[in-house]
Amino acid sequence: MAKKPKPLVAGNWKMNGLLSSRRELARLARKLARSKQKPRCEVIVCPPATLVALARVEARGSRLAIGAQDCHQAPSGAHTGDISAEMLVDAGAAAIIVGHSERRADHGERNADVAAKAAAAHRAGAVAIVCVGETGAEREARRTLSVVSAQIKGSLPDGTTAANTVIAYEPVWAIGTGLTPTPRDIAAVHAHIRKRLTALLGAEHAERMRILYGGSVKPDNAGEILAVDNVDGALVGGASLKAEDFLAIVGTYRK
Repeated sequence: MAKKPKPLVAGNWKMNGLLSSRRELARLARKLARSKQKPRCEVIVCPPATLVALARVEARGSRLAIGAQDCHQAPSGAHTGDISAEMLVDAGAAAIIVGHSERRADHGERNADVAAKAAAAHRAGAVAIVCVGETGAEREARRTLSVVSAQIKGSLPDGTTAANTVIAYEPVWAIGTGLTPTPRDIAAVHAHIRKRLTALLGAEHAERMRILYGGSVKPDNAGEILAVDNVDGALVGGASLKAEDFLAIVGTYRK
């Protein structure tokens, strides 16, 4: 049996954060560095691209890793306004979120686009955090499992392994709404994802790949969510913007 993966708590700042936000990054890094009990999870914050390099400086010497929120498929070229995975890694990103529902909805990204971006992250030496999840309408139509299956199959490039990829299940209807699925519903979707990964990648990679839950994860519900079978951590949105809230979620793994 493959070794159980180390949990991961990742913060997605989305389009939030200015230079003054370095205070929150510094506070988070300092408290992680001074923690008497080493967190039993990995911790990543993904600020906007404008703050990645600064965040790397603030995180130096701590247990905080820095990630990014999106990348272009190409390593360089005539793509005004875009940022390559290589540029993000050069700035300090160890992981890159791809396929977030807001990218899929706002920018029309298809599974093939997500797979290309995940491959770009791998090429640059970053971990790809690949997001999947159903809309409210798809949930009402009882299509959650089929939608998630199609997204996983279409969004994972050749060469995907447990070492270079993390899956984040974020039901779109739960993001920023305060709503969350029941633990039973989360367990069912995560078990299904594990099964699909087994079919696509083989048992060893599927068992070791981390599957995060995202969608209104907060300090007051993190304990219940992170205790669910096949939940290997969380992708945290709004609650990651404040160091104290984010640390409370990370601290769930010390209880």
